Amino acid sequence: MKDPEPARESARELDVATLQRRLAEFAAARDWRRFHTPKNLVSALSVEVSELVEIFQWLTPEESARVMEDPGTAHRVTDEVADVLAYLLQLCEVLGIDPLSALDAKIDRNERRFPAPERP
Repeated sequence: MKDPEPARESARELDVATLQRRLAEFAAARDWRRFHTPKNLVSALSVEVSELVEIFQWLTPEESARVMEDPGTAHRVTDEVADVLAYLLQLCEVLGIDPLSALDAKIDRNERRFPAPERP
Protein backbone atom coordinates (compact mmCIF):
# COMPACT_ATOMS: atom_id res chain seq x y z
CA MET A 1 0.00 0.00 0.00
CA LYS A 2 1.25 3.49 -0.85
CA ASP A 3 2.44 5.66 2.05
CA PRO A 4 -0.14 8.45 2.56
CA GLU A 5 2.40 10.89 4.07
CA PRO A 6 3.75 12.32 0.77
CA ALA A 7 0.21 13.11 -0.39
CA ARG A 8 -0.51 15.08 2.79
CA GLU A 9 2.76 16.98 2.49
CA SER A 10 2.14 17.97 -1.12
CA ALA A 11 -1.38 19.17 -0.28
CA ARG A 12 -0.13 21.46 2.49
CA GLU A 13 0.96 24.97 1.56
CA LEU A 14 4.66 25.31 2.37
CA ASP A 15 6.50 28.58 2.84
CA VAL A 16 9.65 29.70 4.62
CA ALA A 17 7.84 31.19 7.62
CA THR A 18 5.82 28.01 8.18
CA LEU A 19 8.93 25.85 8.00
CA GLN A 20 10.83 28.16 10.37
CA ARG A 21 7.93 28.02 12.83
CA ARG A 22 7.82 24.21 12.66
CA LEU A 23 11.58 24.02 13.23
CA ALA A 24 11.33 26.40 16.20
CA GLU A 25 8.45 24.42 17.71
CA PHE A 26 10.35 21.16 17.22
CA ALA A 27 13.42 22.56 18.98
CA ALA A 28 11.40 24.20 21.77
CA ALA A 29 9.51 20.98 22.53
CA ARG A 30 12.86 19.25 23.11
CA ASP A 31 14.46 22.17 24.97
CA TRP A 32 17.07 22.49 22.22
CA ARG A 33 16.63 26.22 21.54
CA ARG A 34 19.27 27.04 24.16
CA PHE A 35 21.80 25.28 21.91
CA HIS A 36 20.72 27.18 18.79
CA THR A 37 23.25 29.98 18.98
CA PRO A 38 24.58 31.42 15.72
CA LYS A 39 27.93 29.71 16.32
CA ASN A 40 26.37 26.30 16.92
CA LEU A 41 23.99 26.60 13.99
CA VAL A 42 26.79 27.59 11.61
CA SER A 43 28.87 24.66 12.85
CA ALA A 44 25.96 22.26 12.35
CA LEU A 45 25.31 23.74 8.90
CA SER A 46 28.94 23.14 7.96
CA VAL A 47 28.72 19.50 9.07
CA GLU A 48 25.55 18.92 7.05
CA VAL A 49 27.07 20.53 3.93
CA SER A 50 30.09 18.25 4.40
CA GLU A 51 27.78 15.23 4.53
CA LEU A 52 26.24 16.37 1.24
CA VAL A 53 29.71 16.86 -0.27
CA GLU A 54 30.68 13.34 0.86
CA ILE A 55 27.99 11.84 -1.39
CA PHE A 56 29.47 13.56 -4.45
CA GLN A 57 33.14 13.46 -3.45
CA TRP A 58 34.45 10.76 -5.76
CA LEU A 59 31.84 10.92 -8.51
CA THR A 60 32.74 12.03 -12.01
CA PRO A 61 30.85 15.06 -13.32
CA GLU A 62 28.72 12.68 -15.39
CA GLU A 63 27.93 10.45 -12.38
CA SER A 64 27.07 13.47 -10.26
CA ALA A 65 24.58 14.63 -12.92
CA ARG A 66 22.81 11.26 -12.60
CA VAL A 67 22.91 11.00 -8.81
CA MET A 68 19.12 11.24 -8.43
CA GLU A 69 18.58 8.21 -10.69
CA ASP A 70 19.52 5.78 -7.91
CA PRO A 71 16.71 5.74 -5.31
CA GLY A 72 19.04 5.08 -2.36
CA THR A 73 21.43 7.85 -3.28
CA ALA A 74 18.56 10.18 -4.17
CA HIS A 75 17.11 9.62 -0.70
CA ARG A 76 20.47 10.44 0.93
CA VAL A 77 20.90 13.60 -1.17
CA THR A 78 17.37 14.73 -0.40
CA ASP A 79 17.84 14.17 3.34
CA GLU A 80 21.13 16.08 3.41
CA VAL A 81 19.66 18.97 1.42
CA ALA A 82 16.80 19.08 3.94
CA ASP A 83 19.30 19.12 6.84
CA VAL A 84 21.27 21.97 5.23
CA LEU A 85 18.12 23.97 4.62
CA ALA A 86 16.83 23.33 8.16
CA TYR A 87 19.99 24.67 9.78
CA LEU A 88 20.16 27.60 7.37
CA LEU A 89 16.55 28.56 8.12
CA GLN A 90 17.17 28.26 11.86
CA LEU A 91 20.26 30.46 11.55
CA CYS A 92 18.26 33.06 9.63
CA GLU A 93 15.57 33.04 12.31
CA VAL A 94 18.08 33.48 15.15
CA LEU A 95 19.84 36.32 13.32
CA GLY A 96 16.66 38.00 12.08
CA ILE A 97 17.50 37.52 8.41
CA ASP A 98 14.71 37.13 5.85
CA PRO A 99 16.34 34.48 3.64
CA LEU A 100 14.25 35.23 0.55
CA SER A 101 14.89 38.98 0.76
CA ALA A 102 18.59 38.32 1.34
CA LEU A 103 18.75 36.11 -1.75
CA ASP A 104 16.77 38.59 -3.85
CA ALA A 105 19.14 41.40 -2.86
CA LYS A 106 22.19 39.22 -3.58
CA ILE A 107 20.90 38.35 -7.05
CA ASP A 108 20.38 42.07 -7.72
CA ARG A 109 23.98 42.82 -6.66
CA ASN A 110 25.34 39.96 -8.77
CA GLU A 111 23.41 41.15 -11.82
CA ARG A 112 25.08 44.55 -11.46
CA ARG A 113 28.52 43.05 -10.72
CA PHE A 114 28.41 40.51 -13.52
CA PRO A 115 26.33 41.93 -16.37
CA ALA A 116 25.34 39.49 -19.09
CA PRO A 117 27.36 39.96 -22.28
CA GLU A 118 25.66 41.87 -25.07
CA ARG A 119 24.34 39.57 -27.79
CA PRO A 120 25.07 40.49 -31.38
